[in-house]
Amino acid sequence: MNKLFSVLAWLITLLTPLALIGFGVRILMTPIFPNIEYRLPNFPPDDYGFTTQDRLKWGQKGIDYLLNNADISFLGDLKFDDGTPLFTERELSHMHDVKVVVQGFLRVWYLDLLILILFGAWAWRGDWRAAYSLGLKRGGWLTLGLGALVGVIATFGAMGNGDVFWDFFAGFHSLFFTGDSWLFLYSDTLIRLYPLKFWEDAVLYIAIISALGALGLAFGLKVPTAQTHDGSHYEP
Repeated sequence: MNKLFSVLAWLITLLTPLALIGFGVRILMTPIFPNIEYRLPNFPPDDYGFTTQDRLKWGQKGIDYLLNNADISFLGDLKFDDGTPLFTERELSHMHDVKVVVQGFLRVWYLDLLILILFGAWAWRGDWRAAYSLGLKRGGWLTLGLGALVGVIATFGAMGNGDVFWDFFAGFHSLFFTGDSWLFLYSDTLIRLYPLKFWEDAVLYIAIISALGALGLAFGLKVPTAQTHDGSHYEP
């Protein structure tokens, strides 16, 4: 059984980065993030008239849509004071596509967490708590290593005078969305509510949250001594 626990420990290691990153993503999809972000002194004002309160109101609606089970009419029925729709058909189509991607990611994240929790319960009741803890600890190190790799790539990109974040942003959208369906005018509601600064900060906060969790696992998690049923010890 020791070999089985060793394999499971490595599986836990591989599952840990997604758990940490998903935790960061999910936190930012609560009202906490927009309430902080829109009030930052360096957050760009809307040249077309949205106040901070307007952004808080309508921006949260967009986030709510991504998390709920409503159809696109949840956003399509929203209107300005003069009766014109808040979002164009093109924007509504994109938000529908975003919802598919977001909810697909969240389902994978929930499954990831469920596996880790079930393994944790099994490890606690069984005799492989040491292997489970070691898997989480290595998962913290793996997350930090992946973060460092991304940082190195971003540094070299910046040295090449490229817009690193825009390259990442465009690459991400080209991977999950068709053609230029994700590009909009500065006067469109989606850009007014969620300018590039919004996404730059979101990625930064997700990285910070993930890194803090990874540091906690890598440096704070103690791996207990593995023990068999007969009282002898082994290395997990």
